[in-house]
Amino acid sequence: MTENVSLGMPQLPAPAYPADVHARLEEDARAIIARYPDSRSALLPMLHLVQSEEGHVTRTGMRFCAEILGLTTAEVTAVATFYTMYRRKPSGDYQVGVCTNTLCAVMGGDAIFEELKQHLGVGNDETTDDGRITLEHIECNAACDFAPVVMVNWEFFDNQTPESAKKMVDDLRAGRTVEPTRGAPLCTFKETARILAGFPDERPGAVEATGGAGPASLVGLRLAKGETPHRRIVHPRGEAASQEGE
Repeated sequence: MTENVSLGMPQLPAPAYPADVHARLEEDARAIIARYPDSRSALLPMLHLVQSEEGHVTRTGMRFCAEILGLTTAEVTAVATFYTMYRRKPSGDYQVGVCTNTLCAVMGGDAIFEELKQHLGVGNDETTDDGRITLEHIECNAACDFAPVVMVNWEFFDNQTPESAKKMVDDLRAGRTVEPTRGAPLCTFKETARILAGFPDERPGAVEATGGAGPASLVGLRLAKGETPHRRIVHPRGEAASQEGE
């Protein structure tokens, strides 16, 4: 027996931005396009630009990108749906991402993620009712020295525990100041998206704020540069352990 499936009506074309918004975004888009020899190369930062307008990449935003760059909406949609940094639905002021890759997971990342789901009452890629927090599990952010790591709008919160992570989201929801363990001060997701589009972060001290790699990574870097004599930890089978400095 064949099941009846309703395909529904095709979507109408996406509405355009209001004239004043379109003019403002077009000025920014032209500045982005000017950085590239081929205009279509500007698509990634332009998707961040339209995301900074509404907090996610809307059909209107994709139509805008297609028209400005001379692409089809299908081409823009293919890119916007490929990269997870582009949100496809309304989301919170703060994207709270818990690393659940191997090292962070075994160091407590899985426990943090489960506790935050219960504490916030949301699942993966869901937003709290007040619109403040979107919770998601994320892939490795190259901060294994500081595992387990939580990121908020792509700023690092290192060496987290379930208790510290819950306090952090509670402070964000209450509007209290929350400081990353390293890097620039927090800003909203829309503001982050504009910075990712390539526009200057004009907050005092934000550019100067930085955070280096952890001690294990720095030792590895020195070893790679030949700056630190070291003993081999793993040696070929059947050979004696190497002497210091080999």
